[in-house]
Order: sequence, then C-alpha cells, then structure tokens
Amino acid sequence: MKKANHTDVAIIGGGIMGSAIAYYASKSGLDCMLIEKNDIASGTSSRCDGNVTIVDKDPGFDSQMSLASQELTIELNKDLELPFEYRELGSILVCDNDAEMEAAEDWVKIQKDAGLKFNVLDREDIRQESPFFADDIPGGLECETDSLINPYLFCYSLVERARKYGLKLKTHAEVTNITKKKDFIIDTTAGKVTAKKVVNAAGIWAPFIGEMLGINIPIVPRKGHIIVGSRSEPVMMRNVMEFGYLMNKFERERIADPLTQKHGVALVLEPTESQNFLLGSSREFVGYDGSININVVKAIAKRGLRFFPKMDDFNIIRSYTGMRPWTEDHLPIVSEVEDVPGFYIAAGHEGDGISLATITGKLIEELILEKETTIPVEPLRYDRFKKVPTA
Repeated sequence: MKKANHTDVAIIGGGIMGSAIAYYASKSGLDCMLIEKNDIASGTSSRCDGNVTIVDKDPGFDSQMSLASQELTIELNKDLELPFEYRELGSILVCDNDAEMEAAEDWVKIQKDAGLKFNVLDREDIRQESPFFADDIPGGLECETDSLINPYLFCYSLVERARKYGLKLKTHAEVTNITKKKDFIIDTTAGKVTAKKVVNAAGIWAPFIGEMLGINIPIVPRKGHIIVGSRSEPVMMRNVMEFGYLMNKFERERIADPLTQKHGVALVLEPTESQNFLLGSSREFVGYDGSININVVKAIAKRGLRFFPKMDDFNIIRSYTGMRPWTEDHLPIVSEVEDVPGFYIAAGHEGDGISLATITGKLIEELILEKETTIPVEPLRYDRFKKVPTA
C-alpha cells in the first residue's frame, strides 16, 4: 500500500495547468498528487477570460498547438461529468482601419493554407454579428473552431474527474522547499511529501519553485485588467477581439493613441453563459502588483466604445486583474529539465493558458511516460533559453 505522503508524480499548482496535468496523468494510471497553496483555481485561472482560441495565435507551431488543444477540449466536454459552460461558437477579430484589414486578409490566407478554418469577414458580415458594432469597421476575420469555457468550473471539473482516477489532492499546502535525493522531498505548510517526479505548474510562481532546486526559470508576471458588465441584452453571441490585440501580444508596432499604447490595451469582449460580458484587455509589466489601475480601466472602456459605441449606457459591476506568466518568445515551457532528472515545467503560457491547458496536460503525461508526443515538443523545451557562450 502506498503511503499517503508519497506519490509517483507531485504536481505543484492547482490552476488550469495543474488541473489538466492531474487529469491526464491520473487517467493514464500514474499515482499523482496535486499540491496547491490555496484552493483550486484561486490564482490566475480565476482572473482571466475563457477563450479557447486559435484566432489570436501566430501562424505555424503556435496555431497547431492550439488546434490540438481544441480537439482535446471537445473530447473533455464529453468525458468530464461536471459541466464547464463549453460553447463552440467560433470567434472573430475585427479591424480598426484599412491597413489592419489588409494584414488580416494575409493572416487568413496563411492560416487557411495551414489547414485551419479561417474566413475573411467584410463590413456587412460585421454588421450581422452585432447591431452594437460601429458602422465604420472595415471588416475582420473569424476562426470557426474557437470556443468558450468557464475556466473556474473547468479546473474543478478536471480535478473531480482526476480524483475518480485516483488523484490525491492537497490544498492549502504552500510549498516552502524542495530537495532531491533518491526521491524529491517537498516541504509544505501542510506537511512533507515525497515524490519520484515533480511537475512545476505554478504559473507566475514557477520561478520560485525552480529556485528551490537551483533552476532559473525565465518567467515574469504580466498584468491584465478585465471589466465585468452586468446582465444585459447580448452584445455578442461569440468572442470578439480586435486585430490590435495581436500587435500588443507579440509586441509589434501598432497605430493607436498614447494611452492605449501605454497600457497595452486592446478590445476583447467575451459573452458569458450567464449573460454578463467580460471586457478587456491590457498588458503591463508591473511586477507582482495586482492592484486595479483606474486609468487602465478607463482606457479599456474607451477602447470598447470605439468598436461598440452603443454600449455607452451599459452598467459595469466590477473589475479585476490577473497576472499572466510571460516568456520572451511567447511560447510556454513544457519540458523536463535535464539538470534535474524527474523535474518538469509546465508554465509560461501568458494569456494562452486556457487555450493551451489540455494539450499541455497531455504532453506532460506523455513526457513522463516517455510516449510519442501528440505534437512536437522541441519548441517548448526548457533549454531553449540557455544562453550560447560568446567566443
């Protein structure tokens, strides 16, 4: 009989990544324990939107990884017992000007050539999407396969199913130290745990877990604001972003007013199943300061009105912030660390955590069991950040 304080695989972090890893690893028959310092989905995964999207991904590996994740999410919608508000409606990007429209048409061609279901939308298509849209929007694009979920419910649904596969859950147990001997020894505020393997799925806190084993993990927090609108007449039936969101995400040159540029603001509007709506977004490097900046909130609201001017009398009920785990090449780390055999990292997804959770969970399970991976993992390796020595 296995000891209660020992596990084959210890997963640190009970957000969307840890929950997905716990599900796939437990389902495969691995003896797993999920360790979370607070409650499940109490960090970034409860302070974000619920977009499972390709529409905002760079063509190539990024888009293909997202497509694999979407396909797994469809399967989970059938397998998980607790509903998580899954809605496969597609999503759209709208353009602010003719220059963006030309770029959007090129974007669609590249994605379609890669086999993805993208379409160009003209001015009339945009009007049919919503009567609230501004009349001067030149058009945009859509991805047919995008979907929406409730990330908070998704985490709990994954964990609940994983527990039926044997997952041990340890909440309110902050990891304070990790050492490696024959096994990993994990000290927590709720007692000691030993494990043969450890998965670091701690999001913005992943670098602190890495430090405990002498591993430098190049992830930094990037704050985002979201505004919550009250229940109202539906503004949109599906998720909408502006093309400038891609410019902010990938730090490209963009035409926008100084305040919008300063706070990295771009339109994201998500309708929820409860008939509220989420309005974002912003991207800022401010350390671990999660406080709300009213100037950013105003900039998001102003940007929303540029695309939805008839929303000027809608009620906003609250705003919140979340810290996104950022890497310099905008791809997550999903990898074993060669310097510490048995130590894996699954973090650094920035604002794509919801979109990429399922494929990340599947990849970690495959890496642990040394299976052929669902998609290539070379672009996600930890050692890609190691600096090449200069001559």
